[in-house]
Amino acid sequence: MNKMVIQRQIILYNKKTGTPTETLPMDQHPSDPQVGDHSANPDDRLTGTVERITYHNEENGFSVLRVRTSESREPVTVVGIIPAVSSGEIVECKGSWQNNRTHGLQFKADEIAVIPPNTAAGIEKYLASGMVRGIGAFYAKKFVRKFGTGVLDILDKDPEKLLEVPGIGRKRLDIITTSWNEQKAVRDIMVFLQSYGVGIARASRIYKTYREEAISKVSENPYRLSIDIDGIGFLTADTIASKLGIAHDSLIRAEAGVRHVLQELATSGHCAIPKPRLVAEASAILAIAEPIIEEAIALETGACNLARELIGEDEIFYLAPLHRAEERTAAAIAALAQGSPPWKGIERETAIRQVEEETGLELSSSQKEALAIVLTNKVAVITGGPGVGKTTLVNAILRVIRKKASHIALCAPTGRAAKRLSESTGLEAKTIHRLLEFDPISGGFKHGPGNMLKADLVVVDETSMVDIVLMSRLLSALSPKTGLLLVGDADQLPSVGPGAVLTDIISSGFIPVITLTEIFRQAAESQIIVNAHRINRGELPFNTEIDGLSDFYIVQASTPEEIHRKLMQLVTSRIPERFGLHPVREIQVLTPMNRGGLGSRALNAELQKALNGSAEPKISRFGTVFSPGDKVIQMINNYDKEIFNGDIGSIISIDMEESVLMVDFDRHPVRYEFGELDELALAYATSIHKSQGSEYQAVVIPLGLQHFTLLERNLIYTAVTRGKKLVVIVAQPKALAIAVKNRKAGSRMTTLTAKIAEAFRHTACKR
Repeated sequence: MNKMVIQRQIILYNKKTGTPTETLPMDQHPSDPQVGDHSANPDDRLTGTVERITYHNEENGFSVLRVRTSESREPVTVVGIIPAVSSGEIVECKGSWQNNRTHGLQFKADEIAVIPPNTAAGIEKYLASGMVRGIGAFYAKKFVRKFGTGVLDILDKDPEKLLEVPGIGRKRLDIITTSWNEQKAVRDIMVFLQSYGVGIARASRIYKTYREEAISKVSENPYRLSIDIDGIGFLTADTIASKLGIAHDSLIRAEAGVRHVLQELATSGHCAIPKPRLVAEASAILAIAEPIIEEAIALETGACNLARELIGEDEIFYLAPLHRAEERTAAAIAALAQGSPPWKGIERETAIRQVEEETGLELSSSQKEALAIVLTNKVAVITGGPGVGKTTLVNAILRVIRKKASHIALCAPTGRAAKRLSESTGLEAKTIHRLLEFDPISGGFKHGPGNMLKADLVVVDETSMVDIVLMSRLLSALSPKTGLLLVGDADQLPSVGPGAVLTDIISSGFIPVITLTEIFRQAAESQIIVNAHRINRGELPFNTEIDGLSDFYIVQASTPEEIHRKLMQLVTSRIPERFGLHPVREIQVLTPMNRGGLGSRALNAELQKALNGSAEPKISRFGTVFSPGDKVIQMINNYDKEIFNGDIGSIISIDMEESVLMVDFDRHPVRYEFGELDELALAYATSIHKSQGSEYQAVVIPLGLQHFTLLERNLIYTAVTRGKKLVVIVAQPKALAIAVKNRKAGSRMTTLTAKIAEAFRHTACKR
């Protein structure tokens, strides 16, 4: 398909499929007799200028537009499918008038034609919509005053003329020109991809990755999308491939399908799979005969996209990066564990006495034993639930070792976890990504095998959150002389990424492990901590039945609708009024899933409306409306901005002139152009998985039977342990009981434990 310059053409879209049905030159009107037989079509037609985009679904293009026509005093509502539209553009619609019970009279469009505006007022509104960076309402008015309706031609053919407008310098001109050309290219690509079933949010990510080569690269091999672009999977690529005519049982499809099965397993945490299961699952999903699947596995293994191992008599297959990560992690741990620690010469009793005298604390017998273990081993693990003294022990260890070791690095997987570690120790702590220093030029980290971290000891907090790939990267940057202390709660949810690193290291038996179990007296006064340990033992939590305020409550509800109603009351009024907590800054809703009426998406829309609905200005991008004051979460790692998946912040400003939104992440302001807002989501409610490593003043947890497939003990345990001052579970009693009783043991297939054992045996043989 040839590229289409949307600004100078009319594009007709089919309502049911969202695909372009016809491209017309701008001087050919759909109702002109010479254009097909449109004039003979009995359907109603409507032409007008888009005043407001009430709703636009970035995935499927479904839109609700307010359109001003020459025949109506007030704008009319048009509903239909269109990949992209901006305020000020003219739409020509074919369809029928319908009287909607809820929304009244509206025009339901089967096809929508988009035409650039041709009046001064329309062009001004079009340019002021935020679609072109550097223009906005102020310069849109100036451009139209200066150039009239010819300004679009100037943007296309002679943008240098814009320098004649006061206030437009070379820098702003470059921004405007780049943005104008980009949005034209994006529209071309969106129209192409929409015809193959790709939604607009995904089309935008494809453009960011491939730029002007997007159409050619997708046409050549659509399966590369599932490898190159985050958020685009095999099923989307397969749909495109089918429409491009790639054979159903082709080897290129089988190879991509095999990778897809392994990638799907990786998203569930698995690192490997036995060959019979891989063949069977790929064959079933793809509907391709097993011999072709086996040939595809052999080709992918030969191309080093997959790795193969024999474990006993079983053939095991991995995605190659996960196999490398497990091998390198195991080898690094075995190497680090050798030799004497850099802080050698510290006597146990002297160290204990020093800590107790300097802090005024009396260490428990288990803490004293733990301190002795760390002082005599280069690599160790500290694990245990809330209130068992992990923080006190880590501080005691650091207090002693700092007298002998000059370079100590503290890190954690997330920004919030790093901040908590810094606050509890009084020392600087960084995210693992920041510690390793991302290099935007190479796309990797500055610290690695060729540039080791200068550290005598590296302490990693919240280690249960660290996936196998990130642990491999961290360990590759440590000198064999460096000590390593891993701290975490092995009973919390495992990492979002593949692997079960903390559990596997503990299970290996080759690394000293300190398991703290004693709940200290002050911690035992907290019902949050008491109930967290009850949940971890498989016991139902106690509901608070005391006079006055507690820090833990269970609110029962009989239906999902009742859970929703009570949750909204709790967040918007009851908790703020009774506990004095701010509903946005200090209360966090944690839900098991993203979809459904009690999922994060639906709850975010309701909570945003209730807590920040009047905020202005509003900007709608990628299916989400953003306003100043909204709580938002970063959805992917962005190394350039130094913001990572799971970081939560607050929108502090939206500049419609510059098409820029600013977010404050714990006093770290970050700039987003409107085209980058697919990286953000609302965060009034988040998934429990996204909450790992964070703490909140108050946590509200909805649990319904609709969450059945996700109801398990470590999920609810993780959610409860996120609350500092208050935890409220709003649940159907049966759902809570299922979550507490359901313990999915050994659900991730990894081979790190075996690889650690092999690495230690190999190291021993070398000595």
